[in-house]
Amino acid sequence: MASKKIRRRDLIQQVVQERGGVSVGALAEMLGVSTQTIRRDLDILCDGENLRRAHGRIELAESRLNTPFDQRAGTNLRGKRSVSELVASMIPNGANVFLSIGSTPLEVAKALSGHQELTVITNNLSAAMALSNEISNRILLPGGELRLPDRDFIGEEATDFFDRFRAEFAVFGVAGVAHDGGLLEFHPAEVRVRMKMQQHAAKSILVIDSSKFGRIAPALGGNISDVDVVVCDRTPAPEFSDLADSLGEAITYSQGER
Repeated sequence: MASKKIRRRDLIQQVVQERGGVSVGALAEMLGVSTQTIRRDLDILCDGENLRRAHGRIELAESRLNTPFDQRAGTNLRGKRSVSELVASMIPNGANVFLSIGSTPLEVAKALSGHQELTVITNNLSAAMALSNEISNRILLPGGELRLPDRDFIGEEATDFFDRFRAEFAVFGVAGVAHDGGLLEFHPAEVRVRMKMQQHAAKSILVIDSSKFGRIAPALGGNISDVDVVVCDRTPAPEFSDLADSLGEAITYSQGER
């Protein structure tokens, strides 16, 4: 089988594992192929026990199904919390903060729950709710469709929304970091929103755990070298040592080096 097919099918499995389910049309747009090509891929992928077809979508099989965001949020929770506590210590009371989608930014929101008078501009509904108990906070959300089960807003309305604000800090995660430092997401719309946050913030903070180094996702936007501060739980695998070293003091490890 051609390596392109193998890589595409690996990506399909990764996206479904990440989200729990995705439509054929969304996969075709994401991967730049026809819906017929995706359907042929699904003929192969749904032949096992892990994935299934359902009304124009591909989903995790019943035996594997869980709420995808909650499943992700529980992965490497200790590392994510250490990252989040360190980031929260960098943000003072009264700050204006962009906060992105993702499970690690959600942990940052929880770590900020003791702060006061924050202005939080976010497309992450779960993060907004985590900060809503402090009545001195101001929380701004875009309109549009809420993507489930992730509980976030993406698309043109969210992109336009972040064009209307400026912040002292932009805190965001990514789906993966390529070997050349490219920042990867599962959908171009996620890239556009993240890059708007970075563009309109005085300081950008990338929050990741070390497993994101080398993780594949199809949509590219920006490079890790363009980020002001990278906070990671541990040093990445040896093949990323040169990339991590090139960041110098811009990268910090919340749990120390391996």
